[in-house]
Amino acid sequence: MVAQRIPNLLRDMVGEGAANAAIVPVLSEYAHQRSKEEWQECINAVLAWGVIILGSITIVGFVAAPWIVRLIAPGFAGEPGQLKLTVDLTRIMFPYLILIALTAFQAGILYSLNTFFAPAFGPCLLNLAMILSVWVACLFSWPLAYTLSVGVLVGGIWQFWAQWLALRRRGVHWKMPVSFNHEGALKIGKLLLPRLWGSTVYQINVFVDTFCASLALIVGAGGIAAIYYANRMIQFPLGIFGYALSSVTLPSLSKLVQEGDMVRFRSALLFALRNLMLVLIPTSLVMVFFSQGIIRIVFQRGAFDAYSTTVTSQVMLYAALGLPFFGASRILVSAYYALQDTATPVKAATICLVVNAVLNAVLMFPLKIGGIALASSIAGAVNCFLLWRGLDKKLSWG
Repeated sequence: MVAQRIPNLLRDMVGEGAANAAIVPVLSEYAHQRSKEEWQECINAVLAWGVIILGSITIVGFVAAPWIVRLIAPGFAGEPGQLKLTVDLTRIMFPYLILIALTAFQAGILYSLNTFFAPAFGPCLLNLAMILSVWVACLFSWPLAYTLSVGVLVGGIWQFWAQWLALRRRGVHWKMPVSFNHEGALKIGKLLLPRLWGSTVYQINVFVDTFCASLALIVGAGGIAAIYYANRMIQFPLGIFGYALSSVTLPSLSKLVQEGDMVRFRSALLFALRNLMLVLIPTSLVMVFFSQGIIRIVFQRGAFDAYSTTVTSQVMLYAALGLPFFGASRILVSAYYALQDTATPVKAATICLVVNAVLNAVLMFPLKIGGIALASSIAGAVNCFLLWRGLDKKLSWG
Protein backbone atom coordinates (compact mmCIF):
# COMPACT_ATOMS: atom_id res chain seq x y z
CA MET A 1 0.00 0.00 0.00
CA VAL A 2 2.81 2.41 0.82
CA ALA A 3 4.69 1.58 -2.39
CA GLN A 4 1.57 2.07 -4.53
CA ARG A 5 0.70 5.31 -2.78
CA ILE A 6 3.77 7.11 -4.16
CA PRO A 7 3.04 6.83 -7.92
CA ASN A 8 -0.71 7.20 -7.19
CA LEU A 9 -0.03 10.55 -5.52
CA LEU A 10 1.78 11.81 -8.62
CA ARG A 11 -0.87 10.25 -10.87
CA ASP A 12 -3.54 12.29 -9.11
CA MET A 13 -1.56 15.45 -9.84
CA VAL A 14 -0.88 14.84 -13.54
CA GLY A 15 -3.39 12.14 -14.43
CA GLU A 16 -7.16 12.01 -14.75
CA GLY A 17 -7.88 15.35 -13.08
CA ALA A 18 -5.28 17.07 -15.22
CA ALA A 19 -6.88 15.67 -18.37
CA ASN A 20 -10.25 17.06 -17.36
CA ALA A 21 -8.87 20.39 -16.20
CA ALA A 22 -6.78 21.31 -19.22
CA ILE A 23 -6.67 18.88 -22.11
CA VAL A 24 -10.40 18.56 -22.89
CA PRO A 25 -11.18 22.33 -22.97
CA VAL A 26 -8.12 23.24 -25.04
CA LEU A 27 -8.55 20.38 -27.53
CA SER A 28 -12.25 21.26 -27.85
CA GLU A 29 -11.18 24.81 -28.66
CA TYR A 30 -8.76 23.56 -31.32
CA ALA A 31 -11.35 21.17 -32.74
CA HIS A 32 -13.84 24.00 -33.31
CA GLN A 33 -11.55 26.88 -34.22
CA ARG A 34 -8.50 25.31 -35.90
CA SER A 35 -7.78 22.85 -38.69
CA LYS A 36 -7.44 19.11 -38.09
CA GLU A 37 -3.69 19.38 -38.73
CA GLU A 38 -3.30 22.02 -36.01
CA TRP A 39 -5.40 19.89 -33.64
CA GLN A 40 -3.18 16.85 -34.32
CA GLU A 41 0.00 18.92 -33.86
CA CYS A 42 -1.27 20.14 -30.47
CA ILE A 43 -1.82 16.51 -29.42
CA ASN A 44 1.68 15.55 -30.56
CA ALA A 45 3.25 18.39 -28.56
CA VAL A 46 1.28 17.59 -25.40
CA LEU A 47 2.10 13.89 -25.52
CA ALA A 48 5.78 14.59 -26.24
CA TRP A 49 5.99 16.87 -23.21
CA GLY A 50 4.17 14.23 -21.17
CA VAL A 51 6.73 11.56 -22.09
CA ILE A 52 9.65 13.88 -21.27
CA ILE A 53 8.32 15.15 -17.93
CA LEU A 54 6.84 11.88 -16.70
CA GLY A 55 9.87 9.90 -17.87
CA SER A 56 12.14 12.22 -15.91
CA ILE A 57 9.98 11.90 -12.77
CA THR A 58 10.02 8.11 -13.14
CA ILE A 59 13.82 7.98 -13.39
CA VAL A 60 14.24 10.26 -10.36
CA GLY A 61 11.67 8.22 -8.43
CA PHE A 62 13.44 4.95 -9.23
CA VAL A 63 16.79 6.27 -8.02
CA ALA A 64 15.42 8.13 -4.99
CA ALA A 65 13.02 5.36 -3.88
CA PRO A 66 14.87 4.61 -0.57
CA TRP A 67 14.67 8.25 0.54
CA ILE A 68 11.06 8.65 -0.65
CA VAL A 69 9.94 5.58 1.31
CA ARG A 70 11.73 6.78 4.45
CA LEU A 71 9.95 10.15 4.10
CA ILE A 72 6.45 8.72 3.63
CA ALA A 73 6.79 5.79 6.05
CA PRO A 74 9.48 6.70 8.58
CA GLY A 75 8.42 3.81 10.82
CA PHE A 76 9.74 1.36 8.22
CA ALA A 77 13.31 2.52 8.83
CA GLY A 78 13.46 0.40 11.98
CA GLU A 79 12.60 -2.75 9.99
CA PRO A 80 15.32 -3.28 7.33
CA GLY A 81 13.44 -6.13 5.64
CA GLN A 82 10.21 -4.15 5.44
CA LEU A 83 12.05 -1.07 4.17
CA LYS A 84 13.85 -3.05 1.44
CA LEU A 85 10.62 -4.74 0.34
CA THR A 86 8.82 -1.39 0.07
CA VAL A 87 11.70 0.16 -1.90
CA ASP A 88 11.73 -2.83 -4.30
CA LEU A 89 7.96 -2.61 -4.82
CA THR A 90 8.16 1.15 -5.33
CA ARG A 91 10.76 0.71 -8.05
CA ILE A 92 8.68 -1.97 -9.77
CA MET A 93 5.54 0.20 -9.78
CA PHE A 94 7.02 3.64 -10.45
CA PRO A 95 6.79 3.23 -14.26
CA TYR A 96 3.03 2.85 -13.66
CA LEU A 97 3.05 6.64 -13.26
CA ILE A 98 4.04 7.35 -16.86
CA LEU A 99 1.68 4.66 -18.18
CA ILE A 100 -1.39 5.81 -16.28
CA ALA A 101 -0.73 9.53 -16.83
CA LEU A 102 -0.35 9.04 -20.59
CA THR A 103 -3.47 6.88 -20.45
CA ALA A 104 -5.29 9.80 -18.81
CA PHE A 105 -3.99 12.19 -21.47
CA GLN A 106 -5.28 9.84 -24.16
CA ALA A 107 -8.60 9.63 -22.33
CA GLY A 108 -8.81 13.42 -22.43
CA ILE A 109 -8.35 13.31 -26.21
CA LEU A 110 -11.08 10.67 -26.48
CA TYR A 111 -13.40 12.76 -24.29
CA SER A 112 -12.90 15.72 -26.63
CA LEU A 113 -13.98 13.40 -29.46
CA ASN A 114 -17.08 12.33 -27.46
CA THR A 115 -15.71 8.80 -27.11
CA PHE A 116 -16.22 7.39 -23.62
CA PHE A 117 -16.17 3.58 -23.70
CA ALA A 118 -12.41 3.01 -23.75
CA PRO A 119 -11.64 5.47 -20.88
CA ALA A 120 -14.47 4.00 -18.81
CA PHE A 121 -13.35 0.39 -19.40
CA GLY A 122 -9.67 1.08 -18.64
CA PRO A 123 -9.84 0.71 -14.83
CA CYS A 124 -11.45 -2.73 -15.31
CA LEU A 125 -8.25 -3.85 -17.05
CA LEU A 126 -6.18 -2.74 -14.05
CA ASN A 127 -8.44 -4.65 -11.65
CA LEU A 128 -8.31 -7.72 -13.90
CA ALA A 129 -4.51 -7.61 -14.05
CA MET A 130 -4.26 -7.37 -10.24
CA ILE A 131 -6.70 -10.24 -9.71
CA LEU A 132 -4.86 -12.43 -12.21
CA SER A 133 -1.50 -11.61 -10.63
CA VAL A 134 -2.72 -12.81 -7.22
CA TRP A 135 -4.08 -15.99 -8.82
CA VAL A 136 -0.77 -16.63 -10.61
CA ALA A 137 1.21 -15.97 -7.41
CA CYS A 138 -0.88 -18.51 -5.51
CA LEU A 139 -0.77 -21.05 -8.36
CA PHE A 140 3.02 -20.98 -8.73
CA SER A 141 3.89 -20.06 -5.11
CA TRP A 142 5.55 -16.83 -6.26
CA PRO A 143 6.16 -13.96 -3.77
CA LEU A 144 2.74 -12.32 -3.52
CA ALA A 145 3.82 -8.69 -3.00
CA TYR A 146 6.23 -8.72 -5.93
CA THR A 147 3.79 -10.49 -8.24
CA LEU A 148 0.98 -8.11 -7.32
CA SER A 149 3.26 -5.13 -8.03
CA VAL A 150 4.04 -6.55 -11.46
CA GLY A 151 0.29 -6.98 -11.91
CA VAL A 152 -0.21 -3.26 -11.30
CA LEU A 153 2.42 -2.52 -13.97
CA VAL A 154 0.78 -4.93 -16.42
CA GLY A 155 -2.58 -3.30 -15.72
CA GLY A 156 -1.09 0.09 -16.57
CA ILE A 157 0.22 -1.32 -19.88
CA TRP A 158 -3.20 -2.77 -20.71
CA GLN A 159 -4.95 0.52 -19.97
CA PHE A 160 -2.48 2.47 -22.11
CA TRP A 161 -2.80 -0.03 -24.96
CA ALA A 162 -6.63 0.09 -24.88
CA GLN A 163 -6.71 3.91 -25.15
CA TRP A 164 -4.03 3.86 -27.86
CA LEU A 165 -6.08 1.45 -29.98
CA ALA A 166 -9.19 3.60 -29.50
CA LEU A 167 -7.29 6.67 -30.68
CA ARG A 168 -5.95 4.88 -33.74
CA ARG A 169 -9.49 3.88 -34.67
CA ARG A 170 -10.38 7.58 -34.51
CA GLY A 171 -7.55 8.46 -36.86
CA VAL A 172 -5.20 9.90 -34.20
CA HIS A 173 -1.54 8.94 -34.61
CA TRP A 174 1.40 9.91 -32.42
CA LYS A 175 4.23 11.72 -34.20
CA MET A 176 7.20 13.79 -33.14
CA PRO A 177 5.93 17.39 -32.92
CA VAL A 178 7.23 19.99 -35.34
CA SER A 179 7.83 22.32 -32.37
CA PHE A 180 7.82 21.70 -28.62
CA ASN A 181 7.02 25.38 -28.11
CA HIS A 182 3.44 24.87 -29.20
CA GLU A 183 0.79 27.43 -28.26
CA GLY A 184 -1.79 24.79 -27.27
CA ALA A 185 0.68 22.77 -25.20
CA LEU A 186 1.78 25.92 -23.35
CA LYS A 187 -1.85 26.82 -22.68
CA ILE A 188 -2.51 23.37 -21.26
CA GLY A 189 0.58 23.75 -19.05
CA LYS A 190 -0.72 27.06 -17.66
CA LEU A 191 -4.11 25.53 -16.91
CA LEU A 192 -2.41 22.62 -15.14
CA LEU A 193 -0.50 24.76 -12.62
CA PRO A 194 -3.53 25.61 -10.43
CA ARG A 195 -4.64 21.98 -10.72
CA LEU A 196 -1.34 20.87 -9.17
CA TRP A 197 -2.02 23.04 -6.14
CA GLY A 198 -5.54 21.63 -6.01
CA SER A 199 -4.09 18.12 -5.76
CA THR A 200 -1.82 19.30 -2.96
CA VAL A 201 -4.84 20.72 -1.09
CA TYR A 202 -6.64 17.39 -1.47
CA GLN A 203 -3.67 15.47 -0.08
CA ILE A 204 -3.46 17.87 2.89
CA ASN A 205 -7.15 17.23 3.54
CA VAL A 206 -6.53 13.48 3.54
CA PHE A 207 -3.60 13.98 5.92
CA VAL A 208 -5.71 16.09 8.32
CA ASP A 209 -8.52 13.51 8.37
CA THR A 210 -6.05 10.66 8.86
CA PHE A 211 -4.23 12.49 11.64
CA CYS A 212 -7.47 13.21 13.52
CA ALA A 213 -8.75 9.66 12.98
CA SER A 214 -5.51 8.29 14.46
CA LEU A 215 -6.21 9.99 17.81
CA ALA A 216 -7.78 6.88 19.32
CA LEU A 217 -8.06 8.40 22.82
CA ILE A 218 -10.46 11.01 21.39
CA VAL A 219 -12.31 9.32 18.51
CA GLY A 220 -12.01 5.67 19.58
CA ALA A 221 -10.12 2.70 18.15
CA GLY A 222 -10.21 1.82 14.45
CA GLY A 223 -10.88 5.34 13.21
CA ILE A 224 -8.64 5.20 10.13
CA ALA A 225 -10.09 1.87 8.99
CA ALA A 226 -13.65 3.09 9.62
CA ILE A 227 -13.09 6.13 7.41
CA TYR A 228 -11.53 3.96 4.71
CA TYR A 229 -14.40 1.46 4.57
CA ALA A 230 -17.12 4.11 4.81
CA ASN A 231 -15.44 6.07 2.04
CA ARG A 232 -15.55 2.95 -0.17
CA MET A 233 -19.34 2.95 0.24
CA ILE A 234 -19.65 6.69 -0.46
CA GLN A 235 -17.44 6.40 -3.55
CA PHE A 236 -19.64 3.65 -4.98
CA PRO A 237 -22.61 5.83 -6.06
CA LEU A 238 -20.35 8.85 -6.50
CA GLY A 239 -18.06 6.95 -8.85
CA ILE A 240 -20.84 5.33 -10.86
CA PHE A 241 -22.96 8.44 -11.33
CA GLY A 242 -21.02 11.56 -10.25
CA TYR A 243 -17.69 10.91 -11.97
CA ALA A 244 -19.31 9.38 -15.04
CA LEU A 245 -21.72 12.27 -15.54
CA SER A 246 -19.02 14.90 -14.99
CA SER A 247 -16.77 13.17 -17.56
CA VAL A 248 -19.54 13.21 -20.15
CA THR A 249 -20.65 16.75 -19.28
CA LEU A 250 -17.23 18.38 -19.69
CA PRO A 251 -16.82 17.88 -23.48
CA SER A 252 -20.40 19.05 -24.07
CA LEU A 253 -19.91 22.19 -21.98
CA SER A 254 -16.53 22.87 -23.62
CA LYS A 255 -18.15 22.65 -27.06
CA LEU A 256 -20.91 25.11 -26.05
CA VAL A 257 -18.31 27.55 -24.69
CA GLN A 258 -16.45 27.47 -28.02
CA GLU A 259 -19.73 28.07 -29.85
CA GLY A 260 -20.47 31.00 -27.52
CA ASP A 261 -23.89 29.56 -26.64
CA MET A 262 -24.06 30.33 -22.91
CA VAL A 263 -27.85 29.86 -22.79
CA ARG A 264 -27.48 26.20 -23.75
CA PHE A 265 -24.39 26.00 -21.47
CA ARG A 266 -26.56 26.94 -18.49
CA SER A 267 -29.32 24.58 -19.60
CA ALA A 268 -26.91 21.65 -20.02
CA LEU A 269 -25.28 22.32 -16.65
CA LEU A 270 -28.63 22.44 -14.82
CA PHE A 271 -29.78 19.33 -16.67
CA ALA A 272 -26.71 17.43 -15.46
CA LEU A 273 -27.17 18.66 -11.89
CA ARG A 274 -30.87 17.73 -11.81
CA ASN A 275 -30.22 14.22 -13.11
CA LEU A 276 -27.39 13.66 -10.64
CA MET A 277 -29.49 14.88 -7.70
CA LEU A 278 -32.29 12.55 -8.81
CA VAL A 279 -29.92 9.68 -7.96
CA LEU A 280 -27.71 10.99 -5.16
CA ILE A 281 -30.36 12.52 -2.85
CA PRO A 282 -32.36 9.27 -2.47
CA THR A 283 -29.09 7.32 -2.20
CA SER A 284 -27.93 9.69 0.54
CA LEU A 285 -31.16 9.20 2.50
CA VAL A 286 -30.92 5.41 2.22
CA MET A 287 -27.33 5.50 3.49
CA VAL A 288 -28.30 7.77 6.40
CA PHE A 289 -31.29 5.73 7.61
CA PHE A 290 -29.88 2.24 6.92
CA SER A 291 -26.17 2.83 7.49
CA GLN A 292 -25.72 0.13 10.13
CA GLY A 293 -27.59 -2.52 8.15
CA ILE A 294 -25.67 -1.74 4.97
CA ILE A 295 -22.28 -1.95 6.66
CA ARG A 296 -23.23 -5.16 8.47
CA ILE A 297 -24.30 -6.88 5.24
CA VAL A 298 -21.33 -5.72 3.18
CA PHE A 299 -18.45 -6.00 5.64
CA GLN A 300 -19.26 -7.76 8.96
CA ARG A 301 -17.38 -11.05 8.91
CA GLY A 302 -14.07 -12.36 10.26
CA ALA A 303 -12.10 -9.64 12.02
CA PHE A 304 -14.73 -7.04 11.02
CA ASP A 305 -16.84 -7.44 14.16
CA ALA A 306 -19.89 -5.66 15.62
CA TYR A 307 -17.75 -2.79 16.95
CA SER A 308 -16.25 -2.28 13.49
CA THR A 309 -19.77 -2.15 12.05
CA THR A 310 -20.85 0.42 14.64
CA VAL A 311 -18.01 2.89 14.07
CA THR A 312 -17.98 2.45 10.28
CA SER A 313 -21.74 2.96 10.01
CA GLN A 314 -21.42 6.11 12.11
CA VAL A 315 -18.87 7.48 9.67
CA MET A 316 -21.02 6.53 6.66
CA LEU A 317 -24.10 8.17 8.17
CA TYR A 318 -22.42 11.58 8.48
CA ALA A 319 -20.47 11.23 5.23
CA ALA A 320 -23.67 10.40 3.33
CA LEU A 321 -25.08 13.80 4.28
CA GLY A 322 -22.48 15.35 2.00
CA LEU A 323 -22.96 12.94 -0.91
CA PRO A 324 -25.18 15.26 -3.01
CA PHE A 325 -22.75 18.15 -2.46
CA PHE A 326 -19.74 16.03 -3.45
CA GLY A 327 -21.48 15.00 -6.66
CA ALA A 328 -22.71 18.50 -7.51
CA SER A 329 -19.21 19.90 -6.98
CA ARG A 330 -17.86 17.48 -9.61
CA ILE A 331 -20.31 18.84 -12.17
CA LEU A 332 -19.67 22.47 -11.21
CA VAL A 333 -15.90 21.97 -11.44
CA SER A 334 -16.42 20.57 -14.95
CA ALA A 335 -18.20 23.84 -15.83
CA TYR A 336 -15.17 25.84 -14.66
CA TYR A 337 -12.84 23.59 -16.64
CA ALA A 338 -14.98 24.10 -19.75
CA LEU A 339 -14.56 27.84 -19.22
CA GLN A 340 -10.79 27.22 -18.94
CA ASP A 341 -10.80 28.47 -15.35
CA THR A 342 -8.81 26.11 -13.15
CA ALA A 343 -7.96 28.72 -10.51
CA THR A 344 -11.42 29.31 -8.97
CA PRO A 345 -12.05 25.64 -7.99
CA VAL A 346 -8.64 25.57 -6.31
CA LYS A 347 -9.40 28.75 -4.34
CA ALA A 348 -12.67 27.21 -3.15
CA ALA A 349 -10.90 23.97 -2.21
CA THR A 350 -8.28 25.91 -0.23
CA ILE A 351 -11.01 27.68 1.78
CA CYS A 352 -12.70 24.34 2.44
CA LEU A 353 -9.40 22.88 3.62
CA VAL A 354 -9.42 25.40 6.46
CA VAL A 355 -13.12 24.77 7.15
CA ASN A 356 -12.54 21.02 7.31
CA ALA A 357 -9.53 21.31 9.62
CA VAL A 358 -11.34 23.64 12.04
CA LEU A 359 -14.51 21.51 12.12
CA ASN A 360 -12.45 18.35 12.62
CA ALA A 361 -10.94 19.88 15.75
CA VAL A 362 -14.37 20.96 17.02
CA LEU A 363 -16.64 18.03 16.09
CA MET A 364 -14.43 15.03 16.87
CA PHE A 365 -14.83 15.62 20.61
CA PRO A 366 -18.65 15.37 20.86
CA LEU A 367 -19.22 13.06 17.84
CA LYS A 368 -15.99 11.00 17.97
CA ILE A 369 -15.10 9.51 14.55
CA GLY A 370 -18.44 10.67 13.15
CA GLY A 371 -17.38 14.26 13.71
CA ILE A 372 -14.56 13.89 11.18
CA ALA A 373 -17.04 12.65 8.57
CA LEU A 374 -19.51 15.43 9.38
CA ALA A 375 -16.72 17.99 9.01
CA SER A 376 -16.00 16.67 5.52
CA SER A 377 -19.69 16.84 4.60
CA ILE A 378 -20.02 20.43 5.79
CA ALA A 379 -16.82 21.39 3.95
CA GLY A 380 -18.26 19.73 0.84
CA ALA A 381 -21.44 21.80 1.15
CA VAL A 382 -19.37 24.98 1.52
CA ASN A 383 -17.32 24.03 -1.55
CA CYS A 384 -20.49 23.46 -3.58
CA PHE A 385 -21.90 26.84 -2.50
CA LEU A 386 -18.68 28.70 -3.37
CA LEU A 387 -18.50 27.05 -6.80
CA TRP A 388 -22.12 27.88 -7.58
CA ARG A 389 -21.77 31.46 -6.40
CA GLY A 390 -18.63 31.86 -8.51
CA LEU A 391 -20.44 30.65 -11.64
CA ASP A 392 -23.36 32.91 -10.83
CA LYS A 393 -21.05 35.93 -10.78
CA LYS A 394 -18.97 34.83 -13.77
CA LEU A 395 -21.96 34.25 -16.06
CA SER A 396 -24.32 36.89 -14.55
CA TRP A 397 -27.20 34.47 -14.26
CA GLY A 398 -28.91 36.58 -11.63
